[in-house]
Amino acid sequence: METDLRLAQRAAITGAAVALPHFAALADLPRELKSDGSVVTAADRAVESAIRDVLGAARPGDAVLGEEQGETGDMATAARRWIVDPIDGTALFVNGEDRWLILIALEEAGEITTAVAAHPAQGSIWWARRDAGAFEGRVVGGRVVAETAVRVSPDGPSSPAGSRLAVVPEGWGSDIVAPLKALTPARPWPIHPALMIARGDLDVAVQTGGQIWDFAATSLIVTEAGGAYSGVNGSRRPGPGASVYAGSEPLLKSTLDVITES
Repeated sequence: METDLRLAQRAAITGAAVALPHFAALADLPRELKSDGSVVTAADRAVESAIRDVLGAARPGDAVLGEEQGETGDMATAARRWIVDPIDGTALFVNGEDRWLILIALEEAGEITTAVAAHPAQGSIWWARRDAGAFEGRVVGGRVVAETAVRVSPDGPSSPAGSRLAVVPEGWGSDIVAPLKALTPARPWPIHPALMIARGDLDVAVQTGGQIWDFAATSLIVTEAGGAYSGVNGSRRPGPGASVYAGSEPLLKSTLDVITES
């Protein structure tokens, strides 16, 4: 039987095949605002539907939670839940930037056990399984190739002062990140900052808001690469609110201290 990881990769690649034609024809793409003010497009809905079709056919007994279509299946009896963000960074997508993602994670008994994050417009894909490490690769002809293990920087800082910091969304001036920006400038990010931390290209990143689907996949990839993840509220499980990714536990703790004590 196809493993959960291979299934998640296949679902992400299927979603990418749906998203990319929309991305190539942005001028004709209908878009609207959701109740929270964020942008949603026909592409978001089509990609989620395609991913759900793949997951449902292979694992009909699993529940699915998606950003656009909510939860299907009964978690009281399913015990397994797929968490899907069909286009993470829709604002980037509609602006023609290639940094948007497809995020898929599997939650079992309340723990994220499998994660896939794909940058379809860049042809890259990242993944992790609990206790099995984190990896990046390329998608070529619908297949994952060039598998490479990733690891956080081995000599990263233990405090945010002078660290390589990124903020999602870029340029955000919220109270959460202001004390960090006073210690070190926020850097631009060509790929999602969590993935850059996993590869050792950044030390710490703050995502100033989101829901479980924004953090489920990236949190596991960072931790399996040797890094650390937490909500600003201290929860180590992904959930609503702001979150911090870091290259080490000491850096995570000191970053949270700066945020919460300011």
